[in-house]
This record gives sequence, structure tokens and C-alpha cells, in this order.
Amino acid sequence: MDQVTVLIPTWKPGKQFETLLKRLSLQTIAPKRVLILNTEDEKDGDRVSRLADRWRNRFEVLSVFHVEKKDFDHGGTRHLGFTFADTPLVLCMTQDAVPADRIMMERLIRCFDDPKVAAAYGRQIASKNSPARERFTRNFNYPGRSVVKTAADLSEMGIKTFFCSDVCAMWRREVYFESGGFERPVIFNEDMILAGKLIEKGWKIAYAADARVWHSHHYSPVRQLKRNFDLGVSQAQHPELFGRWPSEGEGIRLVKRCAANLIRSGHPEELPGLITDSGCKYLGYLLGKNYQHLPKRMILHLTDNPGYWNKEQSSDWMKIRR
Repeated sequence: MDQVTVLIPTWKPGKQFETLLKRLSLQTIAPKRVLILNTEDEKDGDRVSRLADRWRNRFEVLSVFHVEKKDFDHGGTRHLGFTFADTPLVLCMTQDAVPADRIMMERLIRCFDDPKVAAAYGRQIASKNSPARERFTRNFNYPGRSVVKTAADLSEMGIKTFFCSDVCAMWRREVYFESGGFERPVIFNEDMILAGKLIEKGWKIAYAADARVWHSHHYSPVRQLKRNFDLGVSQAQHPELFGRWPSEGEGIRLVKRCAANLIRSGHPEELPGLITDSGCKYLGYLLGKNYQHLPKRMILHLTDNPGYWNKEQSSDWMKIRR
């Protein structure tokens, strides 16, 4: 079934990436194409190309496109992959998201039986050695019940109606291009911005709880601040979506529930870490929301994506080599 192209941006991929390729090749409905969009340093591109050579016999087409680090963009690099895809569905993944079983893609594809579904994203499960607060956060954001979200849910779900993650998100390619695709350039949050626009145009976003990937992070408090600074910037740049549906209330609800869960489940020792992480996230988010009042030097210290601030705002900034 030639239905799906998988797009995977990479940066110095490790063993998890090989596990991802292996598990993709074993899916009950395997992808037709796998496109690796590798952001390279001086010698890393050759290593990724050699890695890809080992896996080409598992897929009908496996291609590697190299993007210079200064040219990487969360929206633009993925959009580049969409222009090379020739299948009706395109699955965006990250190099550290590993399918939990052989039916992950099949479950996502099934969501598109509804012709009004424009995108479907999977459930992220934290690794077993993750802190309890990380496991709770994943379960909070990616619960065990599937849902199909529409504009009618905004009054009840608020900003979570727009929630979608390119860690594992499948898009209807035709609708993607009709809607203009991902913002480019964009500092962060390209998936949620596009999902929000699609919802407001009358499309549906499906969350498939039975399409599972292992994915979790162990970021330092400083990295949490930087990532949430970029999140705040992305929301400040799109008041047409996030001005009407703010995310602060959802974040506070998560922290309160996580704290209660840590106490109830016998992990009170993680409360200081939760407070530190949450404080850094909120501080970064507030600074990002107000980035227009900050000097550029300060912004470059706060951001997790300094290249974004130096990128020319033009349509031909992306340079690639095959």
C-alpha cells in the first residue's frame, strides 16, 4: 500500500534512530518512502549517508537530504520533505521517537477513513527509567483515550483543541498544501500552528491513543527555559490563534495535578525538581511572549534556536544538497 512517506529530521542521530528505522520497516503497513532530512556539521553527513545505505533494502525508497545547520528550520525543513513526498499521507517523526509496536502506522492511517481528518498524531510514552514527573506529564498530554477534535471543542478544550505533535504526526498531503503548510521560517511549534489553522477552517485533528511511540526527554532547567522561551515567541507571533486561546491555565493545571500525583504515588522527593522545572518553563514562556521588548543580545541567550534570529526572511533561504 503506497500510502505513506515518513519524514525524519536528524541531527547527530544515535542508536535510537537505527531502532526507529528497524521498527518502521516491521510495521504491518510499511511506509513507501523514508526521507531523512539531516542537519549536518562538517563530517556528520557522510556518517548519516552510510547509515542510510544499510537500511535502503528495507524500504522502497530511502533518501537523505542534507541541510546546513544555519539553514535548519522547524517548518521549512519539514516542508522541504513534503515537496519531495508523492504519497497521500506524510508522517512526521523525530529521530528519538520509537514505535512501541508493529501497528503504530496502521492505527494512524485508520484515522483518515474520516475524509474530514486533516492530521492524526500518536501517543507518546515515557521510557520506564524516566522520572515519575516525566511519566505523569506524558500521560497528561497523551492520555489513553483517543479523540477527534473539531472547532466545536474549543469552548470546552480550549488550546488543547489545537494540540498536535510532529514527534509522531501524520498529515493529509493534499490538505497540507492547500492550507499553505507549515510556517516557514518558524522558531518552534509548527505542528500546533498548522493544526490550529486547520481546525478553524473546519478540518478535524485526530489523536490516536493506540498509535504509540516511546519518547521522553530529560532536559536541564536551563534547557526547559530556552525551549519554553521559543514556545512563547511562537505564540506571541500568532495572536490570531493563541491570543484567544491562552495556554497558561493548562500549564498550571498540569503542575498542580503532577504535584498531587507525586505525593500520592510515593515520589515526594521529585517535588523540588518539579518546582524548579516548572518555574523555568514559566519564566521562559513569559519572556518569550514578551520577546519584542527584549534586546537581541538577551534573546540570543534565551533562545534554543539562535539560527532562527539570524535567518533571512525570504522564500529562498533553504539550501540543500542531495
